[in-house]
Amino acid sequence: MRIRRCAILYLEPREDAGFDLASLLAGEAGIRRSLRWLALAPHLDAEVEVDVAARELLGRIGPGAWTDAAPWLRTHAALVAELLDRGLLLCEDDADAGRREQRRRDEALRETHWWPPAALVHRLGRWQGLDSAAAMDAAEMNTAADLRRQLGAPPPHVVERGEAAQRQALPRQDDGEFERLLARRATCRNFDAERALPLPAFARMLQRVFAAQAQVRIGDDAVFLKKHTPSGGGLHATEAYLIVRNVEGVAPGLYHYHPLEHALEPMPPPPAPLAQFAAQAVAGQHWFADAHALAVLAPRYARSFWKYRRHAKAYRALLLDVGHLSQTLYLSATELGLGAFVTSAINEVDIERAFGLDPLADGPLAVCGFGWRGDRMRTSEFDPAGEVWRQE
Repeated sequence: MRIRRCAILYLEPREDAGFDLASLLAGEAGIRRSLRWLALAPHLDAEVEVDVAARELLGRIGPGAWTDAAPWLRTHAALVAELLDRGLLLCEDDADAGRREQRRRDEALRETHWWPPAALVHRLGRWQGLDSAAAMDAAEMNTAADLRRQLGAPPPHVVERGEAAQRQALPRQDDGEFERLLARRATCRNFDAERALPLPAFARMLQRVFAAQAQVRIGDDAVFLKKHTPSGGGLHATEAYLIVRNVEGVAPGLYHYHPLEHALEPMPPPPAPLAQFAAQAVAGQHWFADAHALAVLAPRYARSFWKYRRHAKAYRALLLDVGHLSQTLYLSATELGLGAFVTSAINEVDIERAFGLDPLADGPLAVCGFGWRGDRMRTSEFDPAGEVWRQE
């Protein structure tokens, strides 16, 4: 049998604190502190607690070449078996299905060329089944006044780097049509769920935001797309997976958008009713779940990391890509008289399972959406200038 360590592994000494009555009665702080070691590996679903012996063994077995396990089995047989079961050590040829799956995930991670810290952050930062709206209600942190009361004053709203007398005033320009468009751009939390979105408006939104406008071919196997939104390396790695709620001529359900054909590819229905799944996808933010169409923005990491291999800035570039796409969607929706939103408070695990995505291959980063605005503001929106909701 030959073994090696998993490709990416971080060890964290984590301190836990808990109430200690004996300490309190003795006149001390009343807090009990304990230290434990946790193994963090992005190909695993959760962190793994390890003891000192496991920590030391993992530090002595490399992640590169497969090595004969016999010397380790002679001295640490039980520990090797435990680490193989947990996926921190991998076996080159193992009959156990669970161990084979751990090795498959590790090999897929190696082939995608993630920068190790980014892979760990991406994998461990995912949510499942979280209702963020309910959590905000429970914490009484829904409004700006709530936040001020609970958290104190925020850092200053502007930064000043010099004396006022030294500032050079710039001439203010009169607003043109583009400035008026920007002024009307606001996050929509009040969609008219009863009014269907016309197919032409839906199609125009997808064509503007996600469709390929041109392409460049380098040989037979390298194609680069031109879209209306910038992308790191010109790679346009981010896919749009759609939750269609209420669009004329399109059956409610899940779809993948094909950017070259400008077409919808139907996908199997989610495990829960569509309305329930939409709310689950946006972590209970029901004001977003009512949008007529929601787009899951999910990069294909291998597409980006093909060029930026184990690159410290590659994941950051993909985050920027998602931000660029959402801004194009906002402006397009505003110009068409629609409302739009984007949120990163999403239940990635639930989305991945519904669309058949792998978190380290094409896992989602954000959800955006668009549709008709409601006739009145039932959920508060940030519109201080009254450009969307006219102030009486």
